[in-house]
Amino acid sequence: MSSRTLLWLVLLVQALAAFGIGAAGMHWLDLDGWQASALGLGSVALVRLAINANNFLMAARAASPTPPEFRITPGAALRMFREEFSTSMLMTSWHMPRARAHTRIYPGSAALPVLLVHGYGCNSGYWAYLAPLLDAARISHATLDLEPLTGDIDGYAARIEDAAGRLCAQAGTAQLIIVAHSMGGLAARAWMRVHGAGRLARLITLGTPHHGTCLAAFGLGINAGQMRRMGVAGPECAWLSALAGGEASDARALITSIYSHHDNIVAPQTSSELPGARNLAFGGVGHVALGHHPRVLDAVLREIEALRVDRAAPVAMQHRD
Repeated sequence: MSSRTLLWLVLLVQALAAFGIGAAGMHWLDLDGWQASALGLGSVALVRLAINANNFLMAARAASPTPPEFRITPGAALRMFREEFSTSMLMTSWHMPRARAHTRIYPGSAALPVLLVHGYGCNSGYWAYLAPLLDAARISHATLDLEPLTGDIDGYAARIEDAAGRLCAQAGTAQLIIVAHSMGGLAARAWMRVHGAGRLARLITLGTPHHGTCLAAFGLGINAGQMRRMGVAGPECAWLSALAGGEASDARALITSIYSHHDNIVAPQTSSELPGARNLAFGGVGHVALGHHPRVLDAVLREIEALRVDRAAPVAMQHRD
C-alpha cells in the first residue's frame, strides 16, 4: 500500500468518525446541523492534537540536553507546537493525499538540480513548501515516492539511483544535490553506499536520525526497525552501525545535517549530529515543520546557492586568466 492510499483511508475513517459523532450529538443532545458538524470535526481535530502532543511528551522523555543558546520560552514552545500541529494537519490531510511525484527542469540554470527525498510515512507532498521556492529560484528539481511504505531502507537505493540518473540527464549535469527529510537522509546514505558519491555534490538532511531515535520503537515496518535506538544513552541499531561503518570520510564531508533541538520525533535530538558532516542546529522547530519553517528553508536554499557559487568560481578564474 502506498502512503497516498493509506492517507486517503485515514481521512475516510476520520470523516466517518466525525459524521458518527455529529449524528450522535443531533440524536442525544438535540444539536442543530452546524453544532453537530462542529462537534464531529472538533472531536477528530482534538484526537489529532492529542497524538501530536503525545509525540512531544515521548520525545521529551528521551531528549538530549538542550544547549543554553537553543532554549526557548513557554510562549515560543506554544508557537512551536501550533506550527508543528498545523503543518502536520496540512501535510497529511491536504498536500500528501493529493501529491504526485514531479520534475521541473529550468534550461540554462546555473544551479545544480535538486532531488527531494521524503521521510517515513510520507510522500512527495512533503515538499509542498520547498518546491515553490526552488521554482522561484529557477532551480531544476524532482520529487519521488519511496515505496513500499514499510520496506527496507536499502531497497530504496534503486529508486533514488533511477531518479538521480533521470534528473541529471534531463538537467544536463553530471552532479546533483539531494535534500532529504528524516528517514530519507538514511535512504540517501544507503544509496551512496551502493552507488558511490560521484554523482552527489551535496546531501542536505533535515531531521534525519543518523544515530537512531527511541520513538522508532513505536513504528511499523522494516524501515522503522532500522531507525531504532536502544535507549537515550544506548547504542544505535545494527543497521545504522553498519551504515556508518561503511561510509568513507570524503562521503561524510558531502553531508549537511540540519536538525532541531526540539524535534518531536528524533530523540535524543543530537542523534542528527553526524561526525565529519556540516551540522546546522536550530531551536523551536518540530520534526514535520522542518520542511515548512522559513528559517530552515532559508538555510537549505543557502546551502544550494553556495554550490552555485562554488561551481561558478573556477569558471570566473579561467576567464580572468
